[in-house]
Amino acid sequence: MTTPTPQTEHLVLPGVLTAEQAAHTVRGILAGQREDGAIPWFRGHHLDPWDHTEAAMALDAAGEHAAAARAYDWLARHQNPDGSWYAAYDDGDATRPTDRSVESNFSAYIAVGAWHHYLSTGDDAFLDAIWPHVYAAIECVLTLQQPGGQIGWKREAAEEGGAAEEGVAGDERVAGAPVTDALLTGSSSIHQALRCALAIAEQREEPQPDWELALGALGHAIRRHPERFLDKNRYSMDWYYPVLGGAITGPEAKARIEESWDRFVVPEFGVRCVVPNPWVTGGESAELALTLWAMGESDRALSILQSIGHLRDEETGLYWTGYVYDDQAVWPVEQTTWTAGALLLAVAALGGDEATCAIFDGGRLPRGLTPDCCD
Repeated sequence: MTTPTPQTEHLVLPGVLTAEQAAHTVRGILAGQREDGAIPWFRGHHLDPWDHTEAAMALDAAGEHAAAARAYDWLARHQNPDGSWYAAYDDGDATRPTDRSVESNFSAYIAVGAWHHYLSTGDDAFLDAIWPHVYAAIECVLTLQQPGGQIGWKREAAEEGGAAEEGVAGDERVAGAPVTDALLTGSSSIHQALRCALAIAEQREEPQPDWELALGALGHAIRRHPERFLDKNRYSMDWYYPVLGGAITGPEAKARIEESWDRFVVPEFGVRCVVPNPWVTGGESAELALTLWAMGESDRALSILQSIGHLRDEETGLYWTGYVYDDQAVWPVEQTTWTAGALLLAVAALGGDEATCAIFDGGRLPRGLTPDCCD
């Protein structure tokens, strides 16, 4: 029997992870990380900046700070001139994006990871080095904010040989036309990222009043104007992400989760990704557990995590992405670093890891300023 170390004792959770299983899962994520710091979904598959960051956060939660730092160094080295990252990169060659569009929530998420890494390590030199990258990313994302506060989903991939946008050299042009349609899940993730970016700014004593107003307008849109977002309510992420991202709290959060509980939660199997499909996924299940923990419902969070034990592969320590329970079949047949990462972060929060709790406990981050013009 492996004895928990001071770094990983909070990753032991009855019915979810033993000490040995927790260590095995961490090793599984480390095995997926490339020497240059990149963390693809799994070796041979692509990398996206959001899931790369989630896996890095899990490494920090497990005390693997050097590996997490290499992941953030990868982001710093591959940031585009406009502050963004491409939507996907080839696992074998990170200089070759496989999707040259730019998704706003993918680019914003560095702020969440960077603040989590700093809280995990207290590394001031890291915060100094990563701050310009966080600043550029947030400034880039806010160019997609709409008058109603919501954040446009993405910029399309630039056409080959197309004219550069003003101020960007032709061969440095990153993306094409903006997509002003907004996704509730993506905007809710950006809401959390803006709060973390403001926390970094406060730590550095570099106030960002425009970000505070942007955050306030975004939060108001999420709470009061669902019509400003594309209708994706078949997806469980649109259900819980406004709570997980900190925009909806208190009694409103409780009411929102209760309203659709039976639509998405499948007892003993986990959380559906999309209704009416009989398909539960580990990532959504772990994120709902994080959401429940942030609401103060640790017992239900634990129950959700226990329900996805069937997704664990004891040989690798990783988790299958999903399971079609009507067919009793794993699908897709893949074990992703980000699924394992989401589970470890949920376990870390339940175990009281201070950095992880500070990131996902809605009361510990800046809330922004709601502009007078918001209706």
